[in-house]
Order: sequence, then structure tokens, then C-alpha cells
Amino acid sequence: MFFHGNVPYYFTVALQVLCVIHCLRRGKQNWIWLIIFLPLVGCVVYLVMEILPSSRVRAPRVDVGAIINPGGRIKKLEENLRFTDTFNNRVLLADAYLETGQTNKAIELYESSLTGAFTENEHVLAQLIIAYYRLERYADAIRIAGKIYRQSQFLRSRAHLFYAMSLENLSDLDKAEAEFKAMQGRYSYYEQRYEYGMFLLRNNRDEDAAKVFTAMLEEESHLSSMERKSARTWCAKAKTELKIIA
Repeated sequence: MFFHGNVPYYFTVALQVLCVIHCLRRGKQNWIWLIIFLPLVGCVVYLVMEILPSSRVRAPRVDVGAIINPGGRIKKLEENLRFTDTFNNRVLLADAYLETGQTNKAIELYESSLTGAFTENEHVLAQLIIAYYRLERYADAIRIAGKIYRQSQFLRSRAHLFYAMSLENLSDLDKAEAEFKAMQGRYSYYEQRYEYGMFLLRNNRDEDAAKVFTAMLEEESHLSSMERKSARTWCAKAKTELKIIA
């Protein structure tokens, strides 16, 4: 019998097949490359991050492209698009461009994808908000946000955060603050809450900012290990800002 390290070869192949099937059924195609190129390790990571977590706590998203050579991944996505020019292939490549800082390329693909039945595609519009913000195209980000503002998922999305920051950059401070406040919530929204605190600091409201940062840090010890891992970066930033304010 063939072995993969200390694991029987056929067991590894069967595990790969099961994980790939689960990926396809759950729309998690970005994991497939990890599972294929790092068979045993990829399968174990996928099981831990996507299958085993309870429904109560969602596992933090893993940047698979950072695990595998991102340049090689993008080349593969570019080849897929050249071979089959579909909406899905366009968006997958655009997402990869956005993740790796190739924002202009991402915007070009996103914009060209908004045709026919996909004219109002929520994912593409949300990604465009982020991309436009990064290029300081704040008016465009706000315009696009208007198309999906009333969608249920928008309130909880990162695109909403970039919409609020776009409003601030165009000096619509009252509306920007209203959007920041809409993203506040105990034991959640740590990136959004940190950015709200920074908004308050930029507007010389140090005491209000301190309250936001303090509330974040008071919650940290009550989070589960997985939740704490997701919030760690933003709580650390909040702690740094509190020291500066003091």
C-alpha cells in the first residue's frame, strides 16, 4: 500500500475528494488549490476551519492565497478567464487582484462584470466600494453603496465601513457618524468600532473615542478563543490609542 507520510495514500485521496465536494457544495472554491497542492495539510486545515467549528461561532476567514504562492494563483485564475470568460471567473480574478493590491485591475474586471443578469450583483458592488475607496474615489464608492444600501447583508459588511469612511472623506461628517454608529454592537464589529474611535479622534472627540476603545477592551476577556483571535488586531490597536489619549 502507498503511503503519504504515515497516512495511507488512498485515505488521503478519499479525504481530498470529500473536502473538494464540500467546497463545491458550500461555494468555498478558494480552498480547492490548498487541498490539491497540500493534500494532507490542506485537508486538515479545511476540516478545522470550515467543517468542525460549531454553528454558533464562525471560524475566521483564512487567506488561502497567502498560503499558496499568490502569484501562481493569480496566473491560474488569469488562464481560467482566458479559457472561459464567465462572470464567476471574472469575479474570482478580480477578488484576487483586490487582495493583492492590484486595485485598478480589480475595478476593470468588476465593472465589466456588471452586465445582464449581474448588473446589480451584491458581491461585485460591495467589492467595488472597497476598491474605489482605496483609490480615493469616494464619490464613486458612495454612489455604488446607494445601490445596495438596503440589502440585509450590507449593514454587516466591510463595504459598509468603507462607505462610512468615504462619507467622512467628503466631509459629510454627520452622515458618516450615523453609519459608524449603525455598525456598533457588543462582542462584535471590532474593526468597525475601532475605525469609529479613530473617526472620533480625527474630529477632536478624544473622550468619546476613549469610551469606544475601552468598551472593546472590556469585552475581550469574555470572548471565546476563536472570537478573541478575530478581534485581537483591533483590540491591540485600541489599546495603543488609549495610551496615546492618556
